[in-house]
Amino acid sequence: MKEELRLLTIQDYSCLGRCSLTVALPVISSCQIECVGVPSAILSNHTAGFASWTYLDLKDELLKIVDKWDDYKHHFDAIYTGYLPTNQIDVIKQILTKFKQKDTLIYVDPCFADYGKMYAGFDKNHVNKMKELIKMSDVILPNLTEACFLSDTTYRENFSLEEILSILDKLSSFGVKKIILSGLTFLEGKLTSIAYDSKTKHYVFASTARYPYRFHGTGDLFASSYIALSLRGLRDEIALDTTQKFIDLAIRNTLKLGEPNICYGVNFESALSVLIDALKENK
Repeated sequence: MKEELRLLTIQDYSCLGRCSLTVALPVISSCQIECVGVPSAILSNHTAGFASWTYLDLKDELLKIVDKWDDYKHHFDAIYTGYLPTNQIDVIKQILTKFKQKDTLIYVDPCFADYGKMYAGFDKNHVNKMKELIKMSDVILPNLTEACFLSDTTYRENFSLEEILSILDKLSSFGVKKIILSGLTFLEGKLTSIAYDSKTKHYVFASTARYPYRFHGTGDLFASSYIALSLRGLRDEIALDTTQKFIDLAIRNTLKLGEPNICYGVNFESALSVLIDALKENK
C-alpha cells in the first residue's frame, strides 16, 4: 500500500448542513488520504430539513478547474463522484477519461434517490445517464432505492437476502467490479450493508441498530468512509463493519443533543476516532 494517496471527489457543496463535500473532505482526510474536492454545485444549505435554499450550478466551471492542473504532475489513486445534476454527467465522463490511469479506481455513489423515491429534480433520464456513468466505474455504492431504479426492480423495503443478491447480480451487468449496497433491512431491527464481488459472487455484510429517524447525509458518510478505508487496504468485512460503527456512534452522539439538531446532519466529527483507530489496528 502506498504511503501517500490522493483522491479526487466531485460532488456538491452545501454550506450549512453536513453532507456531500463537507462530509467527504474531513472523513477521507482523517484516513490520511489527500482529498481534492471539486464542487459540482454550491448550495446555501442542504435540501432536507430546511424550507428553502439557493443553488448555483457549476457545470461551466468543472472543465476550467481541472484543465488548470495540466501543467502539474499529479496522479489520482481514486476518483469518487457523489451528487451530480443530470446536465453534468457528460462533463464528469470527460473528467474521468482525462484522469483515469491504469491503477486509478473509480467509485460512483449514484446519489439520486432514497426511501423509494427520486430526489427533487431527477427523472428517468437521470437514471439512464447515471447508468452510463456507472459503466465507467470500478465500484458503485447505491442505497436500496437507487439499486432498484438502476436494476429496473420495483422498490419495496423488505427484500429477502436472496432477492437482494438477485438485484446485485443485475447491477453486475454494468461491468463494475464491486457493488457496495446500503440501507438494507432484511435483518429485523438492523440496518445492513453488503459488499458484493461481481466476478466471484462472494459477499460480506455488516449491520448496526436501526433508528426511527431520517438522518440527512449518512449516505455520504457511508460512501466516504468505506472508500477511504478500502483505499487504505482494509478488507471489505472490516471496512463495512467500521463504517457502520462510525455512523452509529455519530447518530447516537447526535441524538444526545436533541431532535432539533437532526436537520443539520449527524455529529460525525465526534466519531472520527473510530476510523483512525481501525487504521491503526490494521497496519
